Amino acid sequence: MTHLSDNLSHVQARIAAASMASGRGLGSVHLLAVSKTFGADDVRAVAACGQRDFGENYIQEGVEKITKLAAQTHTPALVWHCIGPVQSNKTKLVAEHFDWVHTLDRLKIAQRLNDQRPPHLPALQVCIQVNIDGGDTKSGVAATEVLALAREVAKLPRLTLRGLMTIPDPVDGFDAQVAVHSKARAVFDQVKAALNPPQFDTLSMGMTGDLEAAIQAGSTLVRVGTAIFGGRTYPA
Repeated sequence: MTHLSDNLSHVQARIAAASMASGRGLGSVHLLAVSKTFGADDVRAVAACGQRDFGENYIQEGVEKITKLAAQTHTPALVWHCIGPVQSNKTKLVAEHFDWVHTLDRLKIAQRLNDQRPPHLPALQVCIQVNIDGGDTKSGVAATEVLALAREVAKLPRLTLRGLMTIPDPVDGFDAQVAVHSKARAVFDQVKAALNPPQFDTLSMGMTGDLEAAIQAGSTLVRVGTAIFGGRTYPA
């Protein structure tokens, strides 16, 4: 699948250029390839190009891919990120199969993930999702509530608090995009200064349309799907 290889290379070049433009070194921003709605064969093809981190929004679909690819001896070890909402009835699946969760927004979910994380697996890496632009229908905790939730999550032994994640509503213009993402960076800096968790190093923000602005504002991980895999067809 040459087009996937070309797409991945183009995204990597965008990240490198944006990193340099913002005065940050190469390798300071990680790429999460968002593979929702695409099959295991597409994931395997992108993994063959060297990509190791993949994000899934739909938990059951993600678990099916994780299980299928893990059973294939010629597929390299991959790191799986849950980047969709986690309901109480899905925490066990997430705790058993994923390596990361980016969408923590309630202590109850954090406690369930902690309690259901199998003891033979390393701690689940988690980010708190912040509703940075205050949309009424958006997931995530309000910026003013992040520190309190972070204090509680940091106490859970089977979770490692790694940072924050945001999905702001689209805005027009590079400067406007940077301004929104900079608000998340400010919350990230606040939590880090107050708690200084030992591995608090991840600011998950920026997607295909705004990754350059997110990197300018301080993103350490961009979540890109369409620019790698192509346009999506969703089930009715």
